[in-house]
Formats: sequence, C-alpha cells, structure tokens
Amino acid sequence: MSKTNAALIERKNQAVAAGVGLVHPIFLDSAENATVKDVEGREYIDFAGGIAVLNTGHLHPKVKAKVAEQLDKLSHTCFMVMGYEPYVEVCEKVNELAVGDGPKKTALFTSGAEAVENAVKVARAHTGRTGVIAFGAAYHGRTLATLALNGKVAPYASGMGLMPGDVFRALYPCEQHGVSTEDALASIERIFKFDAEPKDIAAIILEPVQGEGGFYVAPKEFMAGLRKLCDQHGILLIADEVQTGAGRTGTFFAMEQMGVEPDITTFAKSIAGGFPLSGLVGKAEIMDAISPGGLGGTYGGSPIACAAALGVFEAFEEEKLLERSKQVGETIRSELTALAKDFPGIGDVRGLGAMIAMEFFKEDGKPDSEMPGKILAKAREKGLILLSCGLYGNVVRILVPLTVPDEQLQKGLKIIRECMQELA
Repeated sequence: MSKTNAALIERKNQAVAAGVGLVHPIFLDSAENATVKDVEGREYIDFAGGIAVLNTGHLHPKVKAKVAEQLDKLSHTCFMVMGYEPYVEVCEKVNELAVGDGPKKTALFTSGAEAVENAVKVARAHTGRTGVIAFGAAYHGRTLATLALNGKVAPYASGMGLMPGDVFRALYPCEQHGVSTEDALASIERIFKFDAEPKDIAAIILEPVQGEGGFYVAPKEFMAGLRKLCDQHGILLIADEVQTGAGRTGTFFAMEQMGVEPDITTFAKSIAGGFPLSGLVGKAEIMDAISPGGLGGTYGGSPIACAAALGVFEAFEEEKLLERSKQVGETIRSELTALAKDFPGIGDVRGLGAMIAMEFFKEDGKPDSEMPGKILAKAREKGLILLSCGLYGNVVRILVPLTVPDEQLQKGLKIIRECMQELA
C-alpha cells in the first residue's frame, strides 16, 4: 500500500504533540540539492532550505562523502570524554572565519538555542553581570532562556507564562515601521534610565538581519552606535548569526558587512549542511571566562556533524559559494523588485545577499497578514515551497540553497509571479 500525505498527517496528529506544527501538509521521501520529492512522488522546488539550514543544498556530495568517511571511524564519544580531530578542525576553521582581529576560540553544541544560551553564559561569566538587552521581533530559540530573549510571544511562548527575568527589550531599527536608528539607540538609553544600570548589563544580543522578525537589516550606523555603547559601559556585543551565518548573506558571517566586530558570534543551521551542529566563537579572553566543564553537552560537536561541517567548508571554497550567494541574491532581489512595481501590495523588498524577503501591506497601509498564507498555499500547488515570517506574519522570505541551478531558480521566481497574478 502506497503512502499518502493525508494518511501521514493523520498519523502525525495522533502521535505527535500538537505544539509541533507543520507549515506544509506534505511528507518527503527524498531530496537532492534544491529539489524535494514527497511520498506521493510529486516534486517541489525548495525555497525554504529547512529554514536556512541548506545553503549547500540537500545532501551535498562533499557533505555525504565526509559523513560516510566518518561513519567508518566512529560516531560518538562525547568530546568532553575523549576527543576527536574533526571537532578541533571545525573550531580552527571558524576561528579563521570569525570577524575581527586577535585570537579567537570556539565551542560547539547541537542547536541554535544552545549556542545562544551558552553565549549568554559566557557573557555573564566574563562580565560578572546578569542583565541582557534583546530586541523587539527578535528570534533566538525555543528554550526557556531564549524564549525570554525573543521579541515575539505568539506562538513561541503562548500559554507558558512569563519567562526568566533580567532581559530588557529595546527597539530594532526598521524604517518601514517608523523606527529609526536614533529611535532604536534611544530605546537602549531608556532602559539604562528606567530599568537597569549599564553596570548590570552583561550583553546586548541581536541578529544582524532579523530572521523570523522579517529580514530587517541592521543599519551600519546602528551597529556602530551599539559598539560604542558596549565599549563605553563594558557590555559585550553578541551577534546571533544562527540564520545569517554560513554564507547566506554573501559573506560567511553577516557581521563582515556591518563595520564592527562582535565580542561573541553564535552560529548553527547551514554550518553542517543539514546535520545538527551549532556553536559560538569569540575573543579568546572572553571565551575562556568559563572553566573546564562549564561548557559542553553530550552530543555537542558530534563527530558526524563536524565531518559534515568540514564538507560544507570545502564546498564553499571549491564552488565559490560566497560569490554565488551574491549572484543568487541579486537575481531574487531584481525579480521581486520588478514584481513590487506591478503589485502595490508588496510594500518592501529587502535583505542581504541571498537572504531576501518581501513584505505585504493592505491599501490602508496596515500589514497584510493574510497574503503570505495564500501565496504559500498557491505556490505549493504549483510545486514551490516558501516560508512566511515577520512580527505581523506579513512577510514572505526566500532561503533557497545557494547551489540551486539558475534554471530552477528562475522557475521558482516565475511561480511566485504567477501566484501574485492569480491572487491579485
């Protein structure tokens, strides 16, 4: 008996907790590069990339080869018990790629949320302070501490009560919604005046390009202002590059384009081409603030995931994927900008590198939270997988693998135009 999406969805509803959602009602059987095939044999172009996890595409040959080679050696020891070279190799490479001069050190974990939590731990240990400033519309994870950092309650913290304290919320600059760089920096000064003294703040954490928040790019002058505030008050600047990292924005880390050096950078998602790996990299003297045993995790930096990451590094170098990221981004931006001229409901097209989104508004200027859902459904019918995002749910984002063939990229963009024509 052949499997169907409907039957598997019914099984999911019976067996899987309701809190685990499913954006698209399909179950996959196989995938390669930017093409996925469901259990009923239908193919789709993947413009979601596992939410920015597949910059090198599904099952990149170099990733597969590295994983297969590692599987013939060992799959697990827990690095804190007995070491293995791939862990050290990944850390050496990340230290080399991290933004800024001076010695760096790295620690590896499993999920993006783990990386963020450990970045806060390091900041607390280094500064002797506990407070953290985060931003509206931010997304940092689904653990308790990262839920406290998130700038969006629903659906991530709905019904769960208040999250751990010592987190203060500032405004993220967004001209589209009337928040200037001056407004955003002033909101931090208000925290210092109304909520917490600078001497109580360990770190300011932000995404250089907000992911779930709507792909808003932090202006360079805002980053410069943050760096100045942090230096003035002894506060660490943490760049959450879980979604922007591993080449999505045209540089390996987006902070390369921001004009300032963070003290700590978190990474995950595409770093290992679909295998669970995350970490944080920072100035050596800061990263060494926690003594042996204070950082780690049973599966953190597993041999298999580290091998996959080494395959990703090879793919980026040999296939010039940073250049490809810029090319893909220019193609997407050009098409969506042209689309916006034909459809006034598209109020903005923005992003950095190949991290591009379009935001929808109604005729009265209010966010159109219904249009993205309609586009996602219509595109899926035509064989294209998309994702939405944004504080108001009115943004469609594109996270296509950087390895996507040009013909397939153009086909996906054509489908988006067809969807807009049919929904107008």
